Amino acid sequence: MMIRKALESELPFIREQRVLSYEEHAAIIPESHWRALKQAISSESDTQPGVELLVAVVDDIILGSVALFPAETDAYEGNVEVVDYPEIRMLAVSPEARGKGVATALLSECIRLSKEKGHHSVGLHTGEFMENAMRLYERIGFKRLPQYDFQPADDGIIVKAYVLTFE
Repeated sequence: MMIRKALESELPFIREQRVLSYEEHAAIIPESHWRALKQAISSESDTQPGVELLVAVVDDIILGSVALFPAETDAYEGNVEVVDYPEIRMLAVSPEARGKGVATALLSECIRLSKEKGHHSVGLHTGEFMENAMRLYERIGFKRLPQYDFQPADDGIIVKAYVLTFE
């Protein structure tokens, strides 16, 4: 598996793959929340200056992607206080590629890039209904930061904040 920067020509595919990857949650959350989530992961926020959009590729097939937002940027469009470390967003793995280490490889590259740039931490947010994602983040060593939680759709669903501080 190779992790590399996404090509501009791959953006439509990546955004479509994100929606397909997150779609399993549509059945367990309110429709309004799913619409908000779908809009967020389909938006062009991943093309903001400084955002590194990475893909995991095997045999020229994109299995997953992730966006690493630079420190000091509004990664969540006003929902969260701006922080002094990079934020991992929109981690998505194609349903048929799950369980093969794709998400871990993408996260590892985000961590490596954050360290390489001299940051002390890297953060992320995930919906409280994304239980597999939370287990993965906690296994890697991310810790909860409840003071940065938010509710994007005012429907009681909390988007939980996590941070990994480097030794």
